[in-house]
Amino acid sequence: MSVVLGYDESPGAARALRIAVEVAAAFDEQLVLVYGAAAPGPLGEEYRSHYEAIRQTGRAGLEHAVTEADRAGVPTVVEVLDDKPAQALIDAATRHSARVIVVGSWGESPMRGALLGSTPHKLLHMSTVPVLCVPPEL
Repeated sequence: MSVVLGYDESPGAARALRIAVEVAAAFDEQLVLVYGAAAPGPLGEEYRSHYEAIRQTGRAGLEHAVTEADRAGVPTVVEVLDDKPAQALIDAATRHSARVIVVGSWGESPMRGALLGSTPHKLLHMSTVPVLCVPPEL
């Protein structure tokens, strides 16, 4: 089994990283770090530039997460997937037989999350794997 973490360097993701490392260490499991890199709209050269910029941002952020997990002695797998974040996390959880998906939240209201389609909100409704939503530190 594994622990899957959606990580994007947001304030909520920073705290979620700490929690995910603790959970992975407690169960002696690998931490699968996932970044969904779907770029909006498939149109021409602009799409390719945007897509590569998103992938680079994801890889850079995940390097930080790997460093934190290494400090705790937790083995990692890194995946930058060509999908929207919620679907990328669900797919990774299936492939890696995840015990739990961990994501940070922005501290937004449930109504705003439902209307705007936040990743935690989508996961809570779509995932067959338990989802741990970690609020940002106040």
